[in-house]
Amino acid sequence: MSISINVILLVVTTLYQAIASLLEDRQPPPGELIDVGGYRLHLYVAGEARPTIVLDHSLGGVEGYFLIEELAKLARVCIYDRAGYGWSDRSPHPRTSHQIVKELDTLLTQAGIEPPYILIGNSFGSYNVRMYAHFFPQKVAGIVLTDALHETGMLKMSVQLQTLKLFFISGFVMSIIGSMLGIIRLLRVCGVFELLKPELRHFSKDSLNQVKRSFCRSKHWLAMSREMMNLDKSARQVSIAKHFGTMPIVSIKASSFFKPSFWTIFIPLKGANQLREKMHVELCNLSTDCLQVEASKSGHFVWVDQPDFIVDAVRIVLSKIGFSR
Repeated sequence: MSISINVILLVVTTLYQAIASLLEDRQPPPGELIDVGGYRLHLYVAGEARPTIVLDHSLGGVEGYFLIEELAKLARVCIYDRAGYGWSDRSPHPRTSHQIVKELDTLLTQAGIEPPYILIGNSFGSYNVRMYAHFFPQKVAGIVLTDALHETGMLKMSVQLQTLKLFFISGFVMSIIGSMLGIIRLLRVCGVFELLKPELRHFSKDSLNQVKRSFCRSKHWLAMSREMMNLDKSARQVSIAKHFGTMPIVSIKASSFFKPSFWTIFIPLKGANQLREKMHVELCNLSTDCLQVEASKSGHFVWVDQPDFIVDAVRIVLSKIGFSR
């Protein structure tokens, strides 16, 4: 009897997911869908003043929508969804930093977004913006890194941290199924996102909906899995992007990878933080004009815990390149 009830519940949630997704798809995206070679990426532009801020999200993140209103007060800002996330189509190509940078430059070129750019790279996005600045140095005026990764440490992770990485990948794969069955959407309706991360309540309903919409789609979790499985390859690719001369860089360092809580006792938090310390030392050597700023009340998700640090970091870069706001 209980099996029949479970099956009925899954059928109901799956139908709910299909209908809700169909209704969402009838609404136009906030930005434009631009063809980058047989598939489209979503680009949302706000603000007017130059230079242009371009934000590359964390692995699995679409957190730029939380920041766009404040960043747009400083300059024109471009938030784009990497392939598979948000309103963007899936890409047939490997999800490596090298490929992501090619897609980003094609997107900006096709959209007519002229440089110079200030690049913001959150977490995994730090690989991508470094690669972009390496291949297109003439287009980049400065960089903001938000609790960034560094390849030296990431390629030498301990067995414990490698196991944690595999655990995350398995969770992403399970979430592909969970989103198809409508379970992720049900968790959204029940307010589980805000329960797990209370700081989300500080953001506008519109920006929250834009972010949550992506997490309810199976393509989102598939893109996360593909990026995570290619993380070592991306790390090896970005190892060439380590000398930026006098380019202004602001590197924001969180106080801990995760904020200590009841569930962090199950992960090697000490090892993760030791790895972060080593990575941030390496990040300071990317430029002779690299400023490290510590977000003392933030975990890895600085864009949620202390988003004002990212906005202030952009102000610092703007002042260094002669565009004080």
